[in-house]
Amino acid sequence: MRDLPFTLDQLRILKAIIKEGSFKRAADSLYVSQPAISLQIQNLEKQLNIPLFERSNKKATLTEAGNLLLRYGGRILALCEETCRALEDVQNLQSGTLIIGASQTTGTYLMPRLIGLFRQRYPQVNVQLQVHSTRLISWSVANGQVDLAVIGGEVPNELKDTLQITSYAEDELALILPTSHNFAKIHNIQKEDLYRLRFIALDKQSTIRKVIDKVLNQHDIDSSRFNIEMELNSIEAIKNAVQSGLGAAFVSVSAIAKELELGILHWSRIENVTIKRMLSIIIDPNRYKSKAAETFSREILTLFVTPAQDKIFIEN
Repeated sequence: MRDLPFTLDQLRILKAIIKEGSFKRAADSLYVSQPAISLQIQNLEKQLNIPLFERSNKKATLTEAGNLLLRYGGRILALCEETCRALEDVQNLQSGTLIIGASQTTGTYLMPRLIGLFRQRYPQVNVQLQVHSTRLISWSVANGQVDLAVIGGEVPNELKDTLQITSYAEDELALILPTSHNFAKIHNIQKEDLYRLRFIALDKQSTIRKVIDKVLNQHDIDSSRFNIEMELNSIEAIKNAVQSGLGAAFVSVSAIAKELELGILHWSRIENVTIKRMLSIIIDPNRYKSKAAETFSREILTLFVTPAQDKIFIEN
């Protein structure tokens, strides 16, 4: 077998340059000097006998060969990391790393509690949480950058045959109102009452908003008739706006546990309407599953599901 014309360090540098957008920022992220980065790329191009970057502009733009090496290099680095995790497993959870992915709401409100429980039992295992859109997290699992993920949206069609998707739990979506609102005094409101409310919503492209619109339409509620006062880009901003009396909103029940306990938001029920979405666990069955990932799935994820109702709950 002939010697490889590149090293793992050179692949890491190439990946960092594209991720950071420039040689200088890549050097800063890797804690090396910019000349050292430039020299490594020059040596790499010399070893490969082909240019990897366009020299016509100041921006770090890859040639066709550069893009090819970046794509395969990413797979090589992911496999190296997977190998390291497998070797760490030999020590039987005495060390190692667990990388968990989650979509936005799940990662913000549910996963920190699950990870906290896991860390109490296995403090020696390093746990990393990556929170992105369902699409990005799905690709991270497929690329071997994440061990497992809990998501609330749809896995991209092109990955459905690659990933193993398992239904996990139903996440109920609540209509929240200021505690001072007149509807807060009513046990259940009617469908028609929704059209009288001022709504605060996420962007139309958000996964949760699409789920809400779909379920409401299934109950003969036309969400396009809602009076949307404003659109915000985070659940926390929406909760604060509702608490300040600016309108009503639909959010995951897992996101308002503290506010309901403190009595600063009101969860208004709609007569004969329950809005739910299914959370799923995704893994790549073709990749090595670490003992840490298996233990997290077996000991932690099962604590937050009731067999009878399949709803998320918090064990006391």
